[in-house]
Amino acid sequence: MELNLSEYYRLPLDLPCFAASPEPSGESGFFRFGSAAACYGKCKSELTSKITRQDIRDVSQDVRFEGSKIYLPFDPSQIIENLRHERYAISQFNGTGRLANNSIVRSIYYLIRENLTIPISVRRQIQKIYFSNWRELCFPAWPVDCTVDNLHEELLKLSMQAQGLQRMPFIWFWPDGAPSCLVMTHDVETSAGRDLTPKLMDLDQSYGIKASFQVVPEGRYQVPDEFVNEIRRRGFEFNIHDLSHDGSLFRQREEFLRRTTKINEYVRRYQTRGFRSGAMYRNQDWYDAFEFSYDMSVPCVGHLEPQRGGCCTVMPYFVGKILEIPLTAVQDYSLFHILDDYSIDLWKEQFALIKQKHGLMSFIVHPDYIFESRALRVYETLLEYLRDRIMQENVWMTLPGEVDRWWRARSQMKLVQHGDNWVIHGPEKERARLAYANVERGRLVYEIARI
Repeated sequence: MELNLSEYYRLPLDLPCFAASPEPSGESGFFRFGSAAACYGKCKSELTSKITRQDIRDVSQDVRFEGSKIYLPFDPSQIIENLRHERYAISQFNGTGRLANNSIVRSIYYLIRENLTIPISVRRQIQKIYFSNWRELCFPAWPVDCTVDNLHEELLKLSMQAQGLQRMPFIWFWPDGAPSCLVMTHDVETSAGRDLTPKLMDLDQSYGIKASFQVVPEGRYQVPDEFVNEIRRRGFEFNIHDLSHDGSLFRQREEFLRRTTKINEYVRRYQTRGFRSGAMYRNQDWYDAFEFSYDMSVPCVGHLEPQRGGCCTVMPYFVGKILEIPLTAVQDYSLFHILDDYSIDLWKEQFALIKQKHGLMSFIVHPDYIFESRALRVYETLLEYLRDRIMQENVWMTLPGEVDRWWRARSQMKLVQHGDNWVIHGPEKERARLAYANVERGRLVYEIARI
């Protein structure tokens, strides 16, 4: 538990042990733990549920204290990994989500999705049928799931209670005291999208937004050097998007390793650090084969993705040596063509929920689709809204590569007490800010210290 809290909060080094957890037994399942409404894993009480529902047991009543030690009925490290790595999906989607998570059905869906000989209206109707049951899924929570973040808050409150503390110092999540972070990304899926990329850069730039472009390196279209250089020259970011975007990257281990070798060659060739898989397919247990620095293939909530699931957090996290920068906002294609929503209301709702957790707001907008007249008007409205939030609320608008650099630097920072003061040591410490977690009426409230 100490490791997870330290990774998340960057707490002082000399605090006593936070918890000693017994070895849980029984089968993995769902349970509640305070505000973390749907934890998944083994629990000592063995009173877990195979599915999520409102009446699953809250095991916070089974916590006991012995001095400064806290005994939990579960292993918090296991639970956090289960959620981030989507290990609950096998159990969760044996019910209403089984169709969408069946590999054969996914393959057929993907072939239809990418078959340009099928009229667009027909393809979109088939996609609506495929996703027709998404509202029946109760976990992860729609439209934003913060279970991992809520669990960290509950654990920190317990550790503070065990030590008799009302206030705990930690290193703030974002540089320069920014309350939250925002990244815009663009996946280029077709030659038409490639050709519209300069126009999209013009549009973003007119609102003060810089974004990353994920480009398919093989099979779909040519990637001229001047195209890559133009993206970078204008201050945008160039990343790799799958290998050929055919939905097969994670289908079979041997084929995955063959393709990974070629992906890594493109990473070196283009000297890029970021990656996103096609259609957000993923298997985080295989990420050790990749050579890029950060990935953007895991949604916070995957109800409207071909692969259901979600990492249940609005914060970046490490998968081995790779930083995962999760997708926390609905994709433009899903908003327009699955939900039939040509407004920014859902995006605004997600923005507000993520900001409450001081998290990462990450968007995907495709140059291939966004220049349809209705979609373009919506995107321009979004850009105007984001520009206003950035200016009025000091949100850190940045590129995914900068999030990667910051989160790696923060992971090496240490909080050390000098007399009555706390001092941050480590790389980029000048941009880091001291913060405090306070318990107020049973809730954890954050406060950034004045410089």
